[in-house]
Amino acid sequence: MANHKSALKRHRQSLVRRQRNRMMKTRVKNVIKAVNAAVAGQSADEAREALHVAVKVIAKAASKGTLHKKNASRKISRLTRKVNGVAAAS
Repeated sequence: MANHKSALKRHRQSLVRRQRNRMMKTRVKNVIKAVNAAVAGQSADEAREALHVAVKVIAKAASKGTLHKKNASRKISRLTRKVNGVAAAS
């Protein structure tokens, strides 16, 4: 690690950002699991509610730079297709 004042500050900032990114990625994974659980339970209403929450969380992660925008879009698209499949089946 460098001894320059600016390098020390940069290191502190990177630690804070790393923690924030890890927290956001964990939250994204948890909302995706919630949607998948609702889909597995064949509950269309629960799946729609979980999808609504998941889309907000994933879009926020993309806007903050934690996820790439195309990665976020792909996740949202896949979840939406699953939920629509459950709705069509019931």
